Amino acid sequence: MNETTEAIFAYDGLDRVMHEKARLGMLTSLAAHPKGLTFGDLKQLCGLTDGNLSRHLKVLEEAKLIKIEKGYLANRPHTTVFLTKHGRQRFLDYLSVLEKVLHDAAQETDEENSSNKNLKPRPA
Repeated sequence: MNETTEAIFAYDGLDRVMHEKARLGMLTSLAAHPKGLTFGDLKQLCGLTDGNLSRHLKVLEEAKLIKIEKGYLANRPHTTVFLTKHGRQRFLDYLSVLEKVLHDAAQETDEENSSNKNLKPRPA
């Protein structure tokens, strides 16, 4: 193996902040709702508890992927979460790398299946 092909499956663009299952679901939900989602809607869409959602929101906010707006609606606390412009671009970049992973895996699987078809079955 030469130096240029050695790490072709490293996938450096798979950002650990986004790659965690709950955060991936949250980012996908927010990408599909450009006007933002309420805390309750995001919690329901992602199947998270209040505590889990809050913890993951903090991670995403610290990474500047989301913006959280807190206020009141009908005298009740109201929290809305938005994907930032920077967050949307990073998420799209992440998805591009994820698509490459899927493509590479499918290609490797197809090549393996083609190789296996050329093998003669062993007698029982």
